[in-house]
Amino acid sequence: MVLLDHLTASASLPNGIVVRENAIEEEITALRDDLLRIRIARKGPLPEDASWAVLDDARHSSVAVTPETAEGHVGFRTRLLHVEIDRSTMALTIRDLNGNALQQDARPTRFEGGAFRLYKAFSHEEHFFGLGDKTGPLDRINQSFTLWNTDSYRFQESTDPLYKSIPFFMSYRAGRAIGVLLDNTWRSSFDFGKELPGVYSFGAVDGPVDYYVLYGPSPKQVVESYAWLTGKPPLPPLWTLGFQQSRYSYYPQSRVLEIADHLRADHIPADAIYLDIDYQEKNRPFTIDRERFPDFAGMIAKLKAEDFHVVAITDLHIAMLPGENYAPYDSGTAGDHFVKNPDGSIYTGRVWPGPSVFPDFVRAQTRTWWGTLYRDFYGMGVAGFWNDMNEPSVFDTVSRTIPENVIHRIDEPGFTRRTATHAEIHNVLGMENSRATFDGLKALNPNLRPFVLTRATYAGGQRYAATWTGDNSSSWNHLRMTTPMLENLGLSGFAFSGADVGGFAGTPTPELLTKWLEVAAFQPVDRDHSEKGTGDQEPWIGGPEQESIRRRFIEERYHLLPYLYTLAEETSRTGLPMVRPLFLEFPDAVPDRHPIDVDPEASSEFLLGRNLLIAPPHYPDELDHYAVEFPSPDWYDYWTGKKVPKPQEQSVANSPLPASATDRAPLFLQVHPELASLPVYVRAGSILPIAPVVQSVHETPRGPLTLRIYAGSACEGELYLDDGNSYAFQHGAYLRMKFTCEAAEEGFHLHVAAHEGSYAAWWKEIRAEVYGWTPRRNEISVNGRTKPLVAEGSSAATVFIVPDDVRGFDVELR
Repeated sequence: MVLLDHLTASASLPNGIVVRENAIEEEITALRDDLLRIRIARKGPLPEDASWAVLDDARHSSVAVTPETAEGHVGFRTRLLHVEIDRSTMALTIRDLNGNALQQDARPTRFEGGAFRLYKAFSHEEHFFGLGDKTGPLDRINQSFTLWNTDSYRFQESTDPLYKSIPFFMSYRAGRAIGVLLDNTWRSSFDFGKELPGVYSFGAVDGPVDYYVLYGPSPKQVVESYAWLTGKPPLPPLWTLGFQQSRYSYYPQSRVLEIADHLRADHIPADAIYLDIDYQEKNRPFTIDRERFPDFAGMIAKLKAEDFHVVAITDLHIAMLPGENYAPYDSGTAGDHFVKNPDGSIYTGRVWPGPSVFPDFVRAQTRTWWGTLYRDFYGMGVAGFWNDMNEPSVFDTVSRTIPENVIHRIDEPGFTRRTATHAEIHNVLGMENSRATFDGLKALNPNLRPFVLTRATYAGGQRYAATWTGDNSSSWNHLRMTTPMLENLGLSGFAFSGADVGGFAGTPTPELLTKWLEVAAFQPVDRDHSEKGTGDQEPWIGGPEQESIRRRFIEERYHLLPYLYTLAEETSRTGLPMVRPLFLEFPDAVPDRHPIDVDPEASSEFLLGRNLLIAPPHYPDELDHYAVEFPSPDWYDYWTGKKVPKPQEQSVANSPLPASATDRAPLFLQVHPELASLPVYVRAGSILPIAPVVQSVHETPRGPLTLRIYAGSACEGELYLDDGNSYAFQHGAYLRMKFTCEAAEEGFHLHVAAHEGSYAAWWKEIRAEVYGWTPRRNEISVNGRTKPLVAEGSSAATVFIVPDDVRGFDVELR
């Protein structure tokens, strides 16, 4: 064992510092004033400067620093950070300019053979988030995790590892946040005080010591910096935000069409139907079972005519079928695209098709070849592709994956050409599989936005694919687990994510399916999916009463599509997730600045964007009253438009309020759970764009665009729209609108700015609904022209309609 524990030499760099302890070298550089990179070499020079996760431009960024030396330490200063290395212990401390320690070594870095571990001190006020969709509470404190992509069918709350390896987490303490990315693809682990109280640690079994520290100070800034470092999710096709129906599996062809017809006949809005492996001949990727699907292309065309998009599964393994005219195997063999055993033979493992081979996705030419395999399906009109089993899952090994000594051949721009064992490549293979699919689809149709859904991935994988939480179960607990999993995925770069609605393994009760569909209506990917051998799980299962409730919530999702798509576009620019923990938007929600999400009363809540708060029961199968905790003082009920009342003062013994005022949120509400309802609230000062219901995103809405305006401070809103499919928005073919309002006792003012971009709106009028403000004189003035305001009878809002001539307008109510 080697410990990095005292400094023997140091040298300043224009953008940082290099320190040495005999044969060990540590380099700390500033990529930006708020973002540091730390690398350690055990023997000789630093390892190859290459990354699957971090963008080249970000990795090679640099800012000038000011060296700082003192009797006890060396270091440097950026415009936002102080970096200190203790001369006697080599301990690294990073502080803000006010002297607050943001990260501090708790003990020397430990090396054992190829393995390493770093130890950092933390206080009792600290909280940890991230690492993707690990199970358990939102806060990672007192937990430990392994990152090794694993097929975890029927995972439970204690299951670890899972399908993804995203070695990024956020540390949050009293309003100050930092992010940490360990860019190491080997099996790694993270411990947040479980082994050593007051110490968090991370390390890997081999590979480079290469990590980044991202300073906020706000958690939002950390998330945006992580997106700058590893990439932002691309803007998805609009239809992917619609309702999606899936099953393992829909077959034969008549069954697929029956599902589509039933959705349309029952007027349940939907935009996608998924095909799992049974559409293939003997489960062989890129084939079609012609007995079950005698006219596959005709089926796709018929579904397209009914405004359905088909998403087809393509697992990453290829059936080993020499001499049987199986083109993926034959062309893959001819191009030498499969991973090898140590003796140079092609590795084979058993998966769904039987003996299978595995593309070597760390070769650029292999990814290009893989992309060409989609030509026929894309040509037939298949709209999206689902990369499953790409941990990779293998049935006939003890490890349930490719053996660690199997050989990959890295042949990738920016990397040295070399061989690497599967132990190094395992955690990135799923990401590179989805990358090959995404890039291949773009090559086949450069102006059409691809949709790829992946199960396994690595940091940076958000650049290529949406994801879901894998093979969950049909249980109330799995519904409860979904929210923190999606929140932590969003904090880890994956904004476009979801869970199998209703649960994959097992048959949900009608009540469970209903409640899950309600909650999923407010999450990024809304896909109802279930496994073979379970009961049917479509929205009409369980009878007309259940179907009616489910339809209403799916319709509400379609009402919200302008808001959802605007959030998706924001994500593509900033990296901010669509589903957000409350502390991301409200880091100062409580006086002591702890993240409000860790309070029991807020544990089930989440934000959709910055304006909608969804508050399902903390334990969704329980029938007891529960408390909703709000992160700011002014909110409206989404369903009624009424302002949430301030709670009456009551004794602590009979109150949901914490005993200490310093821990108290500004607003509480007692809620009684009901099957047909889901508490949803709107932040005061929000302006929500709302559309008429359509049966799919390709149906033009009929009627005006509605703006729901909730009076409050800093009142504003935005809408983004484009054709929903192409890249024409990059050349100006988009529509962006911004709205502001001011409410005072003497009058109300709404400003709708002129349309930006060349894309034409589907509406001719804007219907405004103003909540929380009542006119005294019932007068309305539009661009200076005044007339009487005719109020709608029973509405909780003041309502008016104004023509939208794209030039913008101002409205005064009095």
